[in-house]
Amino acid sequence: MSPGDSADESVSTRTITPVTTESAAPIINYSERFLPVVARDGMVVGPEQLAAQAGVDILSRGGNAIDAAVATGFALAVTYPRAGNLAGGGFMLIHLADENQQTLIDYREKAPIAATETMYLNPAGEVDRQREFFSLQSAGVPGTVAGMLYAQEKYGLLSRQEVMAPAIALAREGIDLSFGLHFEISASAERLRANPAARDIFFHEDGTLYDIGERWRQPDLARTLEAISQQGRDGFYAGSVADYITTEMENGGGLITAQDLAEYNVVERSPVRGTYRGFEIVSAPPPSSGGVHILQMLNLLEGYDLQAMGHNSAAYLHHLSESMKLAYADRSLYLGDPDFVDVPVTELIGKDYATLQRERIDSGVATPSAQIAPGLLINGESTDTTHYSVADRFGNVVSNTYTLNFSFGSHIAVPHTGMLLNNEMADFAAAPGTANAFGLIQGDANRIEPGKRPLSSMSPTLVFRDGQPWIATGSPGGSVIITTVLQTILNAMEFDMNIATAAAEPRIHHQWMPDELRMEKGFSPDTIKLLIDMGHPVGISPRTSGRTNSIMLQDGWLLGASDTRRPGGFVAGYSSQGQ
Repeated sequence: MSPGDSADESVSTRTITPVTTESAAPIINYSERFLPVVARDGMVVGPEQLAAQAGVDILSRGGNAIDAAVATGFALAVTYPRAGNLAGGGFMLIHLADENQQTLIDYREKAPIAATETMYLNPAGEVDRQREFFSLQSAGVPGTVAGMLYAQEKYGLLSRQEVMAPAIALAREGIDLSFGLHFEISASAERLRANPAARDIFFHEDGTLYDIGERWRQPDLARTLEAISQQGRDGFYAGSVADYITTEMENGGGLITAQDLAEYNVVERSPVRGTYRGFEIVSAPPPSSGGVHILQMLNLLEGYDLQAMGHNSAAYLHHLSESMKLAYADRSLYLGDPDFVDVPVTELIGKDYATLQRERIDSGVATPSAQIAPGLLINGESTDTTHYSVADRFGNVVSNTYTLNFSFGSHIAVPHTGMLLNNEMADFAAAPGTANAFGLIQGDANRIEPGKRPLSSMSPTLVFRDGQPWIATGSPGGSVIITTVLQTILNAMEFDMNIATAAAEPRIHHQWMPDELRMEKGFSPDTIKLLIDMGHPVGISPRTSGRTNSIMLQDGWLLGASDTRRPGGFVAGYSSQGQ
């Protein structure tokens, strides 16, 4: 979740035809942009090809969706280092078919024990952004490894060693540097070269970047992955890897200690859930703000005839934008880590609250953000996150979003480990009442406290139709994650779009403050003029808004789509022999 995580380049959606070979290896072809990929027995949709294929390989070997999700997560740490990670954190939303229930694994990073509320303020009381974003003090205690291992041990079918083998092989044997990865490293080259350990990972000894197509090996990362594979949690949170982390912290003024690592805990939480015109939506609870506000906006919009307005008409976009402003205003006051603050989830996602809030929307005129305050309740994250979705032949579904925060996190690597550190502490309110890196106003509920998890926008989401999982989706994008997921599922639920079309349609974003209706390219000039005439401060963004990786489950088939807004997205799947 960091600034600048967008690219206008597009990549064709891949389609996978049913396989008749005994290996069940996917057959990859190209298809039209607005057509989903089709497979029968298993699918992984993610931001990078090799990691998605690693997940499908696990499915074809008898693993379930959780095994494949964990394999994909570890592989992305090798192949997609801008956001795939070992030293970050996130949320895994799981649908368990046998129990017909959902659970959310919260492996969000935590503030170190030594963290203080004013740690990023200089003597003048101003936020020191360099320390907050690009220092060892910007790192929260990592949760990814603990979260992946917890999920796999509790809900997977295969052994830890089987699930981690693809990532280890990719790191040890190397990968051919793709155009997308070359572009991403180039864009962050100056900061990555400034850190000796990161320079050793991403560049030749003379500091030059690997060429496109050149073999790139990561032996230190392979050894770290091997330690985790052999020792489990102790391979990361104790032993040599933990020693490398704490030594780097001690040498560079960081805060994470051996005690922080040893005491890190995963929390299994109940997802938030609500309904929209007969569909059930299940999403991430606090410390993510995503699920709460997706449900809040759907409740508001349910009171309007959106089909009569027309998809992406000025009237539709107006009501969408006004709903976004109300939800993001509430985010600034009410949301935080539920283990530290009382988050009024039930009230915020209630239909009665939506009825009251809907009265604040003028159907013909935009309300200036300065006139919008958080609602009075009835009772009183870089865009360089990454998301992937997985489905298996057993009916299990996983929607996983995890991150280092900024692209390549803090750009600081831990020597001898091959991994980058997160800068997730920047998601706290360094000074309550001020904006964070994404322009989001942060309240006292999200102030820094030892052991606390920072508020997130990550929104892994499942949509159910007739009681069965129908859509698994999510997105990177920092503050735009929530509105990206909202519009994707609305496109499918309200306007009956297939998953590829639902992902490809142009999107808008409004986060209350700053008061700007951000619109992607692709909207009609007449529509834009009508919105301006209604009082919307429109800005046509040069960046794209989010990047969903989604699966639609329909009539016994898996339909996959990786949003074409960025290069490199991939859909991998397989169908077993004879189908």
